[in-house]
Amino acid sequence: MPIISTPTRIPDVFVIEPSVFGDERGWFFEAFNAQELEAAIGFSVNFVQDNHSLSKKGILRGLHYQLEQTQGKLVRVARGAVFDVAVDLRLQSPSYGQWVGIELSAENHKQLWIPPGLAHGFLVMSHEAEFLYKTTDYWHPQSEQCLAWNDPTIAIEWPNLDENPQLSAKDAAGVLWDQAKKFS
Repeated sequence: MPIISTPTRIPDVFVIEPSVFGDERGWFFEAFNAQELEAAIGFSVNFVQDNHSLSKKGILRGLHYQLEQTQGKLVRVARGAVFDVAVDLRLQSPSYGQWVGIELSAENHKQLWIPPGLAHGFLVMSHEAEFLYKTTDYWHPQSEQCLAWNDPTIAIEWPNLDENPQLSAKDAAGVLWDQAKKFS
């Protein structure tokens, strides 16, 4: 059974839902199938790196992007739950300046395809979350950028955020939308 692909308000960002087969013993699903992903998003991708992180509740990572070696990402959660966000930084895009957010969890098995040219981040909503992502290019720390998670122009509606999230020093120093470097 093929994966289900649902476009978001940023047309080339897709929610990917794999077919999950389960019974009293547990469940099984294909986390990645190149042919099915290509059919779902309309073009082929070549992943070169897999990343895996563990974060505790209230940690917010992002909003990250690279100006060089821009990365497309296929992201999912193996344990716990996060609110995952992508922000369109492509000047020529009809969805420039817009954001999308979705809950990804080990329970719902959903994934998000984020093309190059978007900033990405997530807020951990469970006690802990293991976050996995495949990237289409390698990490390039010299060109890495960070957009402020709480920028008032973008106005991301982070759920269950009663107080300030825990941030790394890099994420706390994220720049506002007006100062952020964009993609032409």
